[in-house]
Amino acid sequence: MKQLFAVALFASALSFSANAQEVTYPLPAPAISGGRPLMDVISERHSSRAFSPRPIDDQTLSEVLYAAYGVSHDQGKRTIPMARGKNTMNVYVFRADGVWLYNPLRLNLSQVYPKDMRFIFATQDYAKDVPVHLVFTGPEEDYSAMEAGSAYQNVGLYATSRGLNNIVRGFFDKKKVAEILNIDDDEVIVSQAIGWPPQQ
Repeated sequence: MKQLFAVALFASALSFSANAQEVTYPLPAPAISGGRPLMDVISERHSSRAFSPRPIDDQTLSEVLYAAYGVSHDQGKRTIPMARGKNTMNVYVFRADGVWLYNPLRLNLSQVYPKDMRFIFATQDYAKDVPVHLVFTGPEEDYSAMEAGSAYQNVGLYATSRGLNNIVRGFFDKKKVAEILNIDDDEVIVSQAIGWPPQQ
C-alpha cells in the first residue's frame, strides 16, 4: 500500500511540476508590534488537542510564520537564533488548498503540491479538524533541529497571545511528508498543528 501511495504521489508530482508554472500566494505584512506582555504569555503557554476547522485568515497566518522564521529588523536576520548565521531550515504549510513553502524574504507562499494532504497528519482523531499544519525541515542534523525548536516555541507563544491552540507533533508519517516535499526522509523534523479553539 505504501509503495502504491509513493508511485501515485510521484507521478502526480511530476505531472504538476511539468504542466504548471510556479504558483505563489502573497501574504500581508505581519504586525510586529503590540500584543500581550511577554511574561503573561510565557506563563499561559500550553499545548492543546482541541481545534475548530475554522480557517486561519491570511493576516494571522502571516504572523504565525513570521514568529516561526520571519525576517527581523536586525539586518535581515531571522526571528529565531541561527547557528553560524546559516539558514538551514524550511517551513512548509499544509492547508486545504495544498502544500506551500514559506518565503520570508518575498513574504509569500510557493505551492509545492496542489492538493489537500492534511489527512497524513490525522494519526490521532483530534488532528482531523486542524486547519493548518506547519512542517519544519532541514538537512543539518544538529542546526536544523535547533532552529525548529526555536521556531515552534515562538509559534506557541504567538498562538497563546493570539488566542490560537497549537501542539507540536512527531506522530505522523514522515516518509509520506518527505515524498510530497521531494526531500530526504531524515530532513523532516517535526510538525505543529495550529488552529482556533472549538466554538463554545
